[in-house]
Amino acid sequence: MAIYIHQLKNWPHLQWDEQAFISLLSEVRNLQGKLMGKVELLGFQLKDEANLETLIQDVIQTSEIEGEILNPELVRSSIATRLGLEYSGVAHSDRNVNGIVELMLDATQNNNKIVSDERLFGWHAALFPTGRSGMYKIEVGQWRSGEMQVVSGGMGRETVHYEAPKAELLATEMKQFINWFNDEQNLESLLKAAIAHLWFVTIHPFDDGNGRIARAITDMQLSKADGINQRFYSMSTEINKQKKGYYTILERTQKGNLDITEWIIWFLECLKKSILSSNTIVDKVVKKHHFWVKNASLISNERQHLMLNILLDHFEGNLNTSKWAKMTKTSTDTALRDITDLVNKGILLKADSGGRSTHYILNDAF
Repeated sequence: MAIYIHQLKNWPHLQWDEQAFISLLSEVRNLQGKLMGKVELLGFQLKDEANLETLIQDVIQTSEIEGEILNPELVRSSIATRLGLEYSGVAHSDRNVNGIVELMLDATQNNNKIVSDERLFGWHAALFPTGRSGMYKIEVGQWRSGEMQVVSGGMGRETVHYEAPKAELLATEMKQFINWFNDEQNLESLLKAAIAHLWFVTIHPFDDGNGRIARAITDMQLSKADGINQRFYSMSTEINKQKKGYYTILERTQKGNLDITEWIIWFLECLKKSILSSNTIVDKVVKKHHFWVKNASLISNERQHLMLNILLDHFEGNLNTSKWAKMTKTSTDTALRDITDLVNKGILLKADSGGRSTHYILNDAF
């Protein structure tokens, strides 16, 4: 029977060898500083746009890690509404989307508020507004009362990857964690983010949603480290890319001793990649800004404005006349006139394929 770190005598007194990652930590700190400097030059409007794009990715990806695929349009609408930003799409509402959005925004916008049982219970209740995880009824807004195992494999061939602390220990375990998170001021802030993530998922205090809440706590601590309540890089996006490695390093660490150096190195490498990837989001926001500065006066109607924003932001698949008509709630004849107008102005290009598969793309020159 496996022994887990939370069962060791000196838990939760975690240890690490700082010399093993001191240069990596310095490199990540440097990249973090450069990114903050870059976004400072964007101005208020573009910073808000970059923050919105990053939060959309964060919400979608943290859910996808758990196998839940969210509609990007619903996520965009929910976040933009809550941030008071102009939203050019069709407004929708979805309780599950709104819940994870509220959780992430509370964690990052209110990063200086203390963590408490009640705050975590509120996050958990927001994640599961129906009191169910899929088809199963779960305990919501309270510590779990049953045992918790992380298991894979079919019935009769199960592999137990991890077993969390017993339910009767949770109040004490979480009190220790919460006190440490609120009171620890001397630890390097990125290091604290790595430790908080591991510590929370090791306790696994809820019936479900532990991974998403652990990543929200991580984002909260990273927001503190950045010194702002906006997000310009998405740790969850990088974790999702490395999902297999993420679960492997967690399992190995939880079955090891109290030296978590290997986990910290993995976390910092993941954080480094997420900061480097943030340039894609910032560049996209700047490109969109330049597009509208150049082309705003050429747009004939709101339908064109809506669809061009969707193309600039997050359109998936090929744009044809019928999709345009459906998304703008108009006829195919009107859609074709809108598209033809933009083609004639050089803003859209007809893609190479013709006939029934005719579709349109943005002209990169614009």
